Amino acid sequence: MEQLTKLIREDMKPALGVTEPGAIAFAAATARAQIGGEVTGVSLRLNSGMYKNAFTCGIPGSSRLGNLYAAALGAVGADPEKGLECLGGITPEQEREAEALVKAGKVRAEVSRVSSRIEIEAEVSTRQGTAAVVIRDSHTHIVEIRVNGAVTYRQEEAPAGEEEREAPLIHRYTLGQLVEYIETVPFSEIEFIEEAYRVNLALFEEGLGSSRTTFAPLLLQENGGERFSADEERTASLLCNAAIEARVIGLDRPAMSITGSGAHGIIATLPLYAAYRVRGYSRERLLRATALSYLVCIYIKEYSGRLSAFCGCAIAAGTGMAVALAWLRGGGLPELAGVIRNMASSITGMICDGGNQGCTMKGIAAVSAAYASVRLAMAGVSVQAVHGINGRTPEETMAFMGRIASPGMEGTETTIMEILGEKGRGM
Repeated sequence: MEQLTKLIREDMKPALGVTEPGAIAFAAATARAQIGGEVTGVSLRLNSGMYKNAFTCGIPGSSRLGNLYAAALGAVGADPEKGLECLGGITPEQEREAEALVKAGKVRAEVSRVSSRIEIEAEVSTRQGTAAVVIRDSHTHIVEIRVNGAVTYRQEEAPAGEEEREAPLIHRYTLGQLVEYIETVPFSEIEFIEEAYRVNLALFEEGLGSSRTTFAPLLLQENGGERFSADEERTASLLCNAAIEARVIGLDRPAMSITGSGAHGIIATLPLYAAYRVRGYSRERLLRATALSYLVCIYIKEYSGRLSAFCGCAIAAGTGMAVALAWLRGGGLPELAGVIRNMASSITGMICDGGNQGCTMKGIAAVSAAYASVRLAMAGVSVQAVHGINGRTPEETMAFMGRIASPGMEGTETTIMEILGEKGRGM
């Protein structure tokens, strides 16, 4: 199997709700499974990005929000065998049990450090003892398990500061090579990508049919009351952002994530589906374009880090989606490079203040910026490499975009955490 195919296949994962609450619940559920018994307390240590992303995020199957409820629900009722979909099937009784733990002050969360590297430590106490699970680098990657203080599992890790001695696989490729791959890879090898559309379109329909969504009905109205109108951009915004809203408020449907994020996966795919429906592209061309969208997103995210102070959904996934839109329209490398420069010069620097309703507005901005970037670049108009953070090559531009997030916005991350802390004390 082609290395890039394997990369996409391993990165595409269904996630119920925003990925960070799911990961917190998975960690707590895994810890609880080590000891059993009635839960008496849960303690979390999270890196800043993890803490922030779950801070006011809706939790699937529940009306509750945030880190504490994700941990409590994970401990009392989640199934760790389901991975990031572990919160599916929570009962009303388990929700009441989780609520009682939180209200009694028996669930606590603290920030371990400001970092774009995923870090979760969940310790669950029961009447039978304590167990802790440590996750790093990806949302379900367990590196340590402790039961009553004794280490029962540990994966050897690189020393701190040495995690990235070898360049990520994706950075060994140029944009031209990524395009060559998606144009020449046997179609049968990437047909699995179609599952992302089945999952994400079901989430879109859930958002459109829910009485809890507020953006989705208006976006539908603006699209003439139709799911698919002749207006490609409005259709793209409707599909994309109704799905994002459904995800962040905690409706009980998964998204197909990429780079560990459901919103990234939604933005990387659903606007392309709008183009496919409105312009009549073939199924094969849609899935080849989606592979390119995913790969450009992954390319930028490997520089920025999985959880950082900039909105990777809009910037990384939005840029991937924009490049794929231009390719669908027949754009060559000069046009695709122009799209990347236009995106770099417009929305790079958009902050991430957690997984919340604001993600819907960021998705609306991403779709708008992507369509403008494509329209201009296809007409030969783009910000030139000499300006701003644009590089001499598309690869350099994408690297600079990622560096704006990490290390560039670490101070911004600290300020966001301070603001959330002030809000938390008043809630």
